[in-house]
Amino acid sequence: MKLLEQRLGVRLIERAGRRAQPSPAGAELLPHARRIIGECAATLEAMAPYKDGAAGRVRIGSGGTASIHLLPRAIAAAKKRMSGLEITVKIGNTDEILRDIEANALDLAVVTLPASGRSLEVEPFYEDELLAVAPRGSNMPEGGPDAAFLQQKVMMLYDGGNTRETTDGWFAAAGLKAEPVMEFGSVEAIKELVAAGLGWSILPSLALRRDRAGYLATSPVKPRLVRQLGIVMRRDKHLTRGLREVVKCLREFKA
Repeated sequence: MKLLEQRLGVRLIERAGRRAQPSPAGAELLPHARRIIGECAATLEAMAPYKDGAAGRVRIGSGGTASIHLLPRAIAAAKKRMSGLEITVKIGNTDEILRDIEANALDLAVVTLPASGRSLEVEPFYEDELLAVAPRGSNMPEGGPDAAFLQQKVMMLYDGGNTRETTDGWFAAAGLKAEPVMEFGSVEAIKELVAAGLGWSILPSLALRRDRAGYLATSPVKPRLVRQLGIVMRRDKHLTRGLREVVKCLREFKA
């Protein structure tokens, strides 16, 4: 830091006792420094395929359900095509993941739509139906449960995510507001609670493909409810061979 201050001829850090904080010049420098770091990361990424025979690296951000039930198959397909490809996955909420995409800390995101940002390119690629989920042996209404039937008996994801927003919108379209008996941050936790007989839920079909030992009863809801998953990248993202392969495998994904 002292060398940088000497080079720039300004003080970047101000200290008061044991506390240190950016000076006005330091605060002005921060966004420029972030851009420089992002460009350095992009340069290293672009050069990776040419270093020591490596095939490159792809950094993916995703929500919990997609990271468990979608990404492993897409990653396996990409690794078959490029065995040396290095792939890392960060799990987080949509807002956090999109901030990392904009900062070039991640290369690609798989999130529930909508997603937006001035520097982002969003491509819908997978439609995931949301299903009513009940303990095995439950009596499902003919044609599927509607909002009135589920209003006071569902366990739901915490408010704030796009999947929860989609579900709340489905209730609102029926003139109702969901009154969840419990709220959790994990689809997998809700599945276990439903299987234990503690209530019903509305969950992504993607997370229900491998229902353990048939402990859950599922049904489409009425009217049908879907969420859209999308691929998100920076508009100016350099598409390395590895990144192109991952995107291709995501587009080819079938549940």
